[in-house]
Amino acid sequence: MPEDLNVEIAGALAEAGDAPAQPTRSRREGFVEILEAIVLAVVAIATAWSGYQAARWDGRQAELYGEDAAIRIRADQLLTLGGQQRLLDVTTFNTWIEARSEGRTKLAALYERRFSAEFKLAFDAWLATDPFSNPDAVPGPSFMPEYVNAQIQRGSELNELALHVFDEGTAARGRADDYIRTTVVLATVLFLLALSQRFRILRVRVGVLVLAGGLMLYGLFTIITFPRL
Repeated sequence: MPEDLNVEIAGALAEAGDAPAQPTRSRREGFVEILEAIVLAVVAIATAWSGYQAARWDGRQAELYGEDAAIRIRADQLLTLGGQQRLLDVTTFNTWIEARSEGRTKLAALYERRFSAEFKLAFDAWLATDPFSNPDAVPGPSFMPEYVNAQIQRGSELNELALHVFDEGTAARGRADDYIRTTVVLATVLFLLALSQRFRILRVRVGVLVLAGGLMLYGLFTIITFPRL
């Protein structure tokens, strides 16, 4: 009996040695699986990076919008103060005109001393035009080019700065959206890779892999060209 068993084992080994090699199709399947694994690894890293950048740009947008709000508040404060100062100067000037016309020189001098430094500069330039006898003279110092209200000017500059910061925040929002769209593309690649593994027909599987690879390359290209934080 042991000799018969040895003969059977030897025969089985001989048949196994005479069996044909693994078909080429199996090697192709293994190659496709390797490609799928490579694409999966690259896409997983790219998806994480794209999501990270989208979150960073969202944070940048919030930071810029907060800065814009703070600048606008400061600008409004300066414009309000500047407007109040301008109104005070004009009102004081009107009372100066009234006091002068009534010949009350001391009162007129008192009002003159209450002018702001900017208005006083324009007031002196206005007097130099001989306004009481010159019909071409401007109506008052506030119309003179020498009159510059520093607070209003600074408030206007801050408003322009706030507009620029707001535009930067909007651009940051757009960049975050770009990364989110790329993340969606990469997520589609992951879906296609999971779908391809369900097919047993090699050509279909390769076709899905090619499509996924094309989308992966597109996603990688967009990530490389997008600005980063």
